Amino acid sequence: MNRLITAACTVFLLGIASACSVTESNEPTAEGGSGAIRVESSADECALTAAEAPSGNVAFKVKNTGSEVTEFYLYAEDGLRIVGEIENVGPGLSRDLVVRAAPGTYVTSCRPGMTGKGIRSEFKVTDSGKDAKITGVDQATIDTATSQYAAYVKDQASQLVDQTMAFTAAYKDGQDDEARKLFPLARGYWERIETVAESFGDLDPKMDLREADLEEGQEWTGWHRIEKDLWPPASGYKQLSPAERATYADDLLSNTNILDERVQTLEYTVDQIGNGSKGLLDEVAAGKITGEEDIWSHTDLYDFQANVDGARVAYEGLKPLLEVKDAALSTQIESAFDALQVLLDKYKVGEEDFVFYDKVTEPQRKELSDAVNALAEPLSKMTGAITL
Repeated sequence: MNRLITAACTVFLLGIASACSVTESNEPTAEGGSGAIRVESSADECALTAAEAPSGNVAFKVKNTGSEVTEFYLYAEDGLRIVGEIENVGPGLSRDLVVRAAPGTYVTSCRPGMTGKGIRSEFKVTDSGKDAKITGVDQATIDTATSQYAAYVKDQASQLVDQTMAFTAAYKDGQDDEARKLFPLARGYWERIETVAESFGDLDPKMDLREADLEEGQEWTGWHRIEKDLWPPASGYKQLSPAERATYADDLLSNTNILDERVQTLEYTVDQIGNGSKGLLDEVAAGKITGEEDIWSHTDLYDFQANVDGARVAYEGLKPLLEVKDAALSTQIESAFDALQVLLDKYKVGEEDFVFYDKVTEPQRKELSDAVNALAEPLSKMTGAITL
């Protein structure tokens, strides 16, 4: 649930999860083959072995030395726009992140427990004087990949507006059965571009915050606030009044329109698209597999499918580049996507519906989780394979 600056233009950097290049010793590499910056995340510290790096590919190797699941973020100078992120790092585990960063000031953050603003510090990227061109691939192929992805995001955001309008209208009018039907279908457009949507640090908490992630005194709005009202707990819950429903519905639609306006001018780089693809798989692992994302409606499989759809679109756009740089890796990724889709299809009901996730057994969830992990591992290498 979370959040761009291009090397040439100042646009929002697509904040996204780990995608790294790994050497034969399993060590991510930065520009020119220099080693990764090591990050140790504990309960009370976010320790980096360096506070600056030259522009170009910047590699981080993040180890969780604490007792809680943690996350690592590289933000733009404003501390809101995410340049890169790694989510769901369990205790004792390490994860790698490679981003392509322009010269400037950034902010690093570890978030033990995956709550709050995290433990933050300033990070500098100096001007290396090197260009950011990807070797071995012609510029026309790169331009096609990035322009096609931009068009895809714009289209999904536009359809998100239309579907959210229909959903909120039904909800406000008290047509609860229709609103329940539209809820997971409308959210699918959000989920396909979730890592782009999350790059706007001010919008994501307003639109997609789960109740379990609320901080003290924080107002709860967005998709999941309405979800709880449509699928209320059996006891101890007072449903919203028509006026309250209108307030939350109008707020969600207003923020959706803001998101649509912002993505119209976004531009993307290859590493942003590649990291975004992996980030969408991390979203599945962090919330959909566990059933925590749509805890009231149990419509997690709709979100699961939409995240996979978005990740596959990003991969397929970069496939012509990856096949030049590492054809074997491309084949491995495609096969893993196919295998995961075969599993998801088992839970489909008709053309666009899925069984409710509370009907999916623990062994079945484990099977889905294994398929996600089998895809995430090669997908995490895609960005590094193309850009390094």
